[in-house]
Amino acid sequence: MPAIDHDDLAIELAEATLHGDLHVPAHAKGIVLFAHGSGSSRKSVRNRMVAGVLQAHGFGTLLLDLLTRREDEVEDLRFDIPLLSRRMNAVVHWAHAQDALSTLPIGLFGASTGAASALYTAAALPDQVMAVVSRGGRPDLALDILSRVQAPTLLIVGEWDGPVIDMNETALDALRCEKALVIVPEATHLFEEPGKLEEVARLAVQWFERHLKR
Repeated sequence: MPAIDHDDLAIELAEATLHGDLHVPAHAKGIVLFAHGSGSSRKSVRNRMVAGVLQAHGFGTLLLDLLTRREDEVEDLRFDIPLLSRRMNAVVHWAHAQDALSTLPIGLFGASTGAASALYTAAALPDQVMAVVSRGGRPDLALDILSRVQAPTLLIVGEWDGPVIDMNETALDALRCEKALVIVPEATHLFEEPGKLEEVARLAVQWFERHLKR
């Protein structure tokens, strides 16, 4: 399969037109869909860095804005997990319908509140979502469905992100799938310290290489 590089891709869904940045290396192993947290966007420097490492290891990536530009101006919608999850579900179906992507196993990478929508989608689409990685995520916002998640799930949290560690430990107990919680030493919520985001990317690559199988 040839490489795909498409910035500002318009994804036509039933209820909205979303935008994403799609990059798929030739002969990709799989594709990872990114859901960012509230107040961020698909242009997040942190997510783009992780996406770049995944691409270098043979994975396609799709960084998404799950809200339209107008919707993103409404703060409440940024925390509307059911809406964001419904949009993520629709994008997974969209990816499966594209000839160039239809054979690629799908993984989800969620940051902050984006982790909750990723987990909702994994629970709703167990035959299509093969793995989930959460970076500094809020899986506690998806507690009601965590027992239904079948995709192997990796939770990554910084050592100096105390309240979020507690939330992730609670979520870990609720998950019934293959799961792991990694606490990155001396890292805060955004993993801004030298080398810490690189460690997140390394962990994500390992998880997806293990679980995204054709």
